[in-house]
Amino acid sequence: MISGRSGGIDIFLQPGEWYFGDEYSRIRTTLGSCIAFTFWHPGRRVGAMCHYMLPSRDKPGGKLDGRYGDEALQLLDAEARRLGTRLHEYDTKLFGGGNMAATAASGTGVPARNIAAAWALVERYQLRVKAEHLGGSGYRQLIFDIATGDVWMRFGSAGQAAGIVGEP
Repeated sequence: MISGRSGGIDIFLQPGEWYFGDEYSRIRTTLGSCIAFTFWHPGRRVGAMCHYMLPSRDKPGGKLDGRYGDEALQLLDAEARRLGTRLHEYDTKLFGGGNMAATAASGTGVPARNIAAAWALVERYQLRVKAEHLGGSGYRQLIFDIATGDVWMRFGSAGQAAGIVGEP
């Protein structure tokens, strides 16, 4: 964590991490083929972001792991319930699933599987998707301001993406 504006905090999510915070928090991440969900509750001014790398584990079990989409949302759902809310009450935005290799097949690789998993999770949790920016070729840098629910995104080309955090 890094101290932010007027007593607030700035959080940078690495792959597999998630964060639930209040109106004094901003969450940032950088995505390649990974997916980020943002959740914002306008009435409570709380929100969350997760940064998952893969749709699910081959062999489920053990402690929940935010590197996997299905488990990341289970973790966020548990935290939302702890706060007396449910994920379907939040405004949801989806980002990521960029094809980072110019020669990679579209439709069958990690980016396509991550995007398909994101939409399946939207259905499973009955989420209200207010915005999405998925697929394409390139990386995304996100800043999510929980005070307002705004998400700022910078989209760069795959050729500029050397050293992007979050590639499996």
